[in-house]
Amino acid sequence: MTPAELAATIDHTILKPEAMAKDVDKVATEALEYKFASVCISPPYVQQVAQKLAGSGVKTCTVIGFPNGTHTPTIKAIEATSTVKHGADEIDIVSFLPNLLALNFEAARDELMEIVRAARAVRNDVVIKVIVESAALVSINKDRAEETIALACRAVRESGCDFIKTSTGFHPAGGAGLEVVGWMKKYGGAAIKVKASGGIRDYATAMKMIEAGADRLGVSASVAIVNEAKTGVAATKPAGGY
Repeated sequence: MTPAELAATIDHTILKPEAMAKDVDKVATEALEYKFASVCISPPYVQQVAQKLAGSGVKTCTVIGFPNGTHTPTIKAIEATSTVKHGADEIDIVSFLPNLLALNFEAARDELMEIVRAARAVRNDVVIKVIVESAALVSINKDRAEETIALACRAVRESGCDFIKTSTGFHPAGGAGLEVVGWMKKYGGAAIKVKASGGIRDYATAMKMIEAGADRLGVSASVAIVNEAKTGVAATKPAGGY
């Protein structure tokens, strides 16, 4: 994989609650330079980023129900509709974890279907990713971890979403795990793609996630990772963040 090919898998991300417009603009500028897949920002910055990226091929991505997923489906649907109207090409929805922990497939699917219907009524080609906070699911449902991930994949697939995503990057249980990415690839099949996010801060980790089955990476250390791919030299300090 060339550095350019790697860059094209990355959602260049800034989701810190204290991020200001100038910080978001810097990330969008970097995305244009490196040709990342998208810029992932909080909903208030969607219009700003969409205007800057217009015509570039770099997508505008935002998050719904972030970071806990504890909003009702109706509130998430309203948020999704609003962000798509303001220019979001892709939305990453935080699912309601209790549905998945209880292995309640119908509830998990139905929540997503309500959001999908609302978002695609505005724009039928919007890309929808579903964050399932996989590290938390696996740590809580230890004895049924793989079954839980399989059910999550089925809910994502049957609701009409495009990606299953590992993590918000904010949960104390942790971020993306290689084994879970492999399960997502296995149970998602050809119908859905896999986005790995949370704790991907260097080139080696990024490549391991791709080798495990990730199609997209959610990263805030994107520039450092791609520069390491180009030069073979890691950043002098570990990159923090998402």
